[in-house]
Amino acid sequence: MEFACSFVPKLAGAPAVQIRFTQTSRAGWRLNQHTSQTRSFRISTAFFREAPGGAPTKVRGQRKVFDSVDEAVADIKSGSTILSAGFGLCGTAETIIGALAKRGPESLHSLTAVSNNAGTAIGGGLSPLITGGQVSKAICSFLGNNKALEKKYLNGEIAIELTPQGTLAEKLRCGGAGIPAFFTPTGVNTFIQSGQIPQRLKGGEVIEPGVARETRIFDGRIYNMETAIHGDVAILRAHKVDEAGNCQFRYTTQSFGPLMAKAAKISIVEAEHIVPVGELNSHEIDLPGVFIDRIVQATAEKIIEVKTLRSNEDPEEQGKNNPALARRNRIAKRAAKELKPGFYANLGVGMPTLAPSYLPPDANVWIQSENGILGMGPYPTEEELDADIINAGKETVTLVPGASVFDSSESFGMIRGGHIDVSMLGALQVGANGDLANYMIPGKVFKGMGGAMDLVSNPDETKIVVLTDHVDKSGKPKIVQHCTLPLTGARVVSTIITDLAVFDVDRKKGGLTLIELAPGVELDEVKQKTGATFEVAENLGRME
Repeated sequence: MEFACSFVPKLAGAPAVQIRFTQTSRAGWRLNQHTSQTRSFRISTAFFREAPGGAPTKVRGQRKVFDSVDEAVADIKSGSTILSAGFGLCGTAETIIGALAKRGPESLHSLTAVSNNAGTAIGGGLSPLITGGQVSKAICSFLGNNKALEKKYLNGEIAIELTPQGTLAEKLRCGGAGIPAFFTPTGVNTFIQSGQIPQRLKGGEVIEPGVARETRIFDGRIYNMETAIHGDVAILRAHKVDEAGNCQFRYTTQSFGPLMAKAAKISIVEAEHIVPVGELNSHEIDLPGVFIDRIVQATAEKIIEVKTLRSNEDPEEQGKNNPALARRNRIAKRAAKELKPGFYANLGVGMPTLAPSYLPPDANVWIQSENGILGMGPYPTEEELDADIINAGKETVTLVPGASVFDSSESFGMIRGGHIDVSMLGALQVGANGDLANYMIPGKVFKGMGGAMDLVSNPDETKIVVLTDHVDKSGKPKIVQHCTLPLTGARVVSTIITDLAVFDVDRKKGGLTLIELAPGVELDEVKQKTGATFEVAENLGRME
């Protein structure tokens, strides 16, 4: 088996880096030399401080409420696997993380941290443990603009195992439910399946390669096998916790909280309010006390990662003096036509979030956010602002009447299960056959896939609509015959909406049909700026 990987961020400043793995036997990997435009890397073994790991002792019947957070984390061992709840900085256990950081790398080190995102660019979350050198490996779905984490990865100070967000949630759910493995369509025909994202690098050398997935075919379709995640210790934050450990969460703080608690041997929760047993009614309990071993008082303030408030300005008026915004508004306005009355729709970060602004008041479209909302509303006013209600882009939002909230496993089950009618995403490249690439530009962009691979995992049931500028910042076409960037999904896109045109995509046969032109745009311009061949509809329309 042989496959090539044009890899990733800024490796030794190389303009084009390619790693080729050839599997010749069970003995391991052999690296082949290529042309002068490529670089090859040796694989060697990493050596680390001895860290036995393992969970603290679980003692049934002991009082769960601890007088201090330092006492609650004192027996966590170096080498442990820590499951850290939260989405961005919403629902993160800041008080507990602070106590772990206080122990320092001499007392607590070589941790494996499992979290949707391992810290942020502005600090908070796992950032203190990572910058302090206490974490040796992170299993996460998203790096974002966390340059400190990226630098540690490139320098070999930390290993990163990128995992699609929905897969991460399901691995945790299975870990807590006693299920060793499962099969998923997420990540098929991507670097996740082939294991082409190295987990650990150092000086241009692959210390630890990625792990290729075992696959099976069910009903004529390929699925990846993923294994469960188990943790030694889970750390989470809840709104109210009674002295028996029963937890109540507020809104999107529960995205990973219950999943982390169930998948760990010992779970520690920091509570905004510790209450007597009986104060929480049975129907108010989101996580039963059987999953909680230790309770501490939350003292750290909540952090709002992206404070976004509602604007009363007309977006069309704003766009008159801002060409880039005018392009985005044009795309969003056309995208709104894909949202039919009664539809359930998932909107990715960026441009897709603008589409609801162009829906009529009686549209009856339910917006789903992958971090656990069905019925997402507009951005809040200053008076409506709530740190516990955020969208997939970590922006503050509101909920519409009838909205529901749930954990990430439930959310991605809706998506993979085909219960969502439309999913809208951005793109770096879109192929004429419906291939989508939107999470990595080797040598430039390496943010992680987040939930994108899950969002496109069932394109037969959930229509995938891409919203993107027709060309990139350098003028290169983003619609191409064949994607050259790492794929998010293969043959998944049904409709492409750009600032110049709208295309229908034939995912089965592979081909594009131009169905609409933007106002003031002629066919020759679209041909010039499209890197793929396409047919033109008989009744070519105009974007409205």
